[in-house]
Amino acid sequence: MKSNRRQFLRASALSVPFILPSRVWSADVAPSERITMGFIGMGKQSDHLLRAFLGQPGVQVVAVCDVDTTRRAHAAKKVEEHYAAQKTEGWKGCMQTGDFREVVGRKDIDAVCIATPDHWHAIITVAALKAGKDVYCEKPLTHNIHEAVTVMAAVEAEKRVLQTGSMQRSSGEFRVACELVRNGVIGKLVRAEVQFGAPPLPCNLPEEAMEPGLDWDRWLGPAPVRPYNSVLSPRGVHGHFPDWRMNAEYGGGMITDWGAHHLDIAHWGLGVDDSGPVELRAPEGCAELLKERKNGKVEGCELIYGNGVVVKHVQKGFGAHFFGENGEVKVNRGQFEVVLNGKVAYTKGEKTSVERAYMTAEKELLKDAAVKLYKSTNHMDDFLKAVRARTKPITSEIVGGRSAIACHLINIAYRTGKNLKWDPAANTFREDSCALSELTRSYRGEWKV
Repeated sequence: MKSNRRQFLRASALSVPFILPSRVWSADVAPSERITMGFIGMGKQSDHLLRAFLGQPGVQVVAVCDVDTTRRAHAAKKVEEHYAAQKTEGWKGCMQTGDFREVVGRKDIDAVCIATPDHWHAIITVAALKAGKDVYCEKPLTHNIHEAVTVMAAVEAEKRVLQTGSMQRSSGEFRVACELVRNGVIGKLVRAEVQFGAPPLPCNLPEEAMEPGLDWDRWLGPAPVRPYNSVLSPRGVHGHFPDWRMNAEYGGGMITDWGAHHLDIAHWGLGVDDSGPVELRAPEGCAELLKERKNGKVEGCELIYGNGVVVKHVQKGFGAHFFGENGEVKVNRGQFEVVLNGKVAYTKGEKTSVERAYMTAEKELLKDAAVKLYKSTNHMDDFLKAVRARTKPITSEIVGGRSAIACHLINIAYRTGKNLKWDPAANTFREDSCALSELTRSYRGEWKV
């Protein structure tokens, strides 16, 4: 059955257009012709992802996993109600589990969606890849550089498809902004700025009482043992993004959280998706500020790329901001602006939507463009197309891995206060500019990468 499903998906991708009639991938398609999915990590972000994938034709969700009993029960109920309303034939229910290995071990699951805290991403991703699953994993793809290198190698070794959740590449304003830069519309690119918040700090949260229903040891996983605190894992279903990401044991702060969006766009505009910076310059006093737990004042790290372009991290700015010899391109979610020869030429205004601004710029400035970037209009659909065609999606493991590495390097520069020399081909420090231990972490127990 597994072989037949894969053969069908490959044949379909070769013989029909990517945008398939709804009847082909609708709920009444035979189980052997569907993409079956399991979801791991059922918090706020996964709630969005689950709804998005349930809405995709040809997808059937058969398992959910979370270490919190309430969250996984809530997700399973949502799945069951969805298929009950559709009166889907052949659907056998939604498995609930607190152990991701029960999901990746199922032979009838084609792909998994991972939306756990960052410190679990690589462990689950590598296990899923080795089990023959395709993977949609939220950004940042990994918790450290060693994990990013390992995940990129695992995708290649296992010949699987991976999409990371840096979904801004599937929005038109970001694609057009990068095409303008890549085609030299603002002249030779001189520098860029990327705007996102602070680096993480070591966790020092106090112990709180915990109600039954959360496997706290499993939540910690590879991280050191520490007492429970609801900031890290709020009990049950919650409507906010928890602040585990601002604690270094579990996340990379806003550097990796939003850096995996805006620095990713900077990479797209620079054309360095398969590479990375060759040097990082740490601002003076940053390490001392972090020791004093003043991470909100830490900014200014500069990344230097092989073409000489400098990308600077700022905490106040415009998402991704490109400066050329003849103009500027600014882009953020719902924002787009082009400055040519000192004058604003295209922008969102009172009577101009962001769509109109970037579409007009595309029509007038890129009609004869030599560089055309990968165009995706739906991040989840793009992943499913890649699964069917066995091709790389718009934010493949290379894109997600390289963006994550650059973010991790920023955090290392801030934490150590060092100017780093980096070899993006070998993914290691040059000239003994930093201890190799900074590439990885200490893993606890059986949870290793």
